[in-house]
Amino acid sequence: MTIDEYILQHIDDEGEYLKALYRDTHIKLLYPRMASGHLQGRMLKMFVKMIRPRRILEIGTYSGYSALCMAEGLPEDGMLYTFEINDEQEDFTRPWLENSAYADKIKFYIGDALEMIPQFDITFDLAFIDGDKRRYIDYYEMVLSRLSDGGYIIADNTLWDGHVLEEQPHRTDLQTIGIKAFNDLVAQDSRVEKVILPLRDGLTIIRKK
Repeated sequence: MTIDEYILQHIDDEGEYLKALYRDTHIKLLYPRMASGHLQGRMLKMFVKMIRPRRILEIGTYSGYSALCMAEGLPEDGMLYTFEINDEQEDFTRPWLENSAYADKIKFYIGDALEMIPQFDITFDLAFIDGDKRRYIDYYEMVLSRLSDGGYIIADNTLWDGHVLEEQPHRTDLQTIGIKAFNDLVAQDSRVEKVILPLRDGLTIIRKK
């Protein structure tokens, strides 16, 4: 038994619906590793239970796994707004969200979050950033301006499979360059408190002061 297997045996079960979604993601989608999965999904739900946000923003829906996990933790009057830029994803993801037990807590949008979110007159209490790694700084600044005081940002993939340790990423590796620039910015940003968790591919927890 590996330590990862041990952990999964000693945390809350993900439930049959999420298991089915995770399985379908691996069968039908090109990059199934992008789905949050059991451990990260339970952690996202726990964060929502701890923070108790009324409005959640997600940038990067993919198959909908993380959205469902966060919606599961929302209070009755809570709402999650999730944005996916890849319109080819809609036919797979929308039915999984709309047929779930949390359909009334999720608003799913196809389009560029950087263009669409500024049109919403909403303040968010929690944001999960898991979109284009090249644009993390743009997402961060946009989200921070729409985050309540004391609100949280969770940024995924911030260790980027260890590539953040490369002193000089190849000039064409724009994703690694984007993540490193984002991490450096957040580390020096006095507007927030921050910590990186080495879970899966790295999660940065950021609290707006």
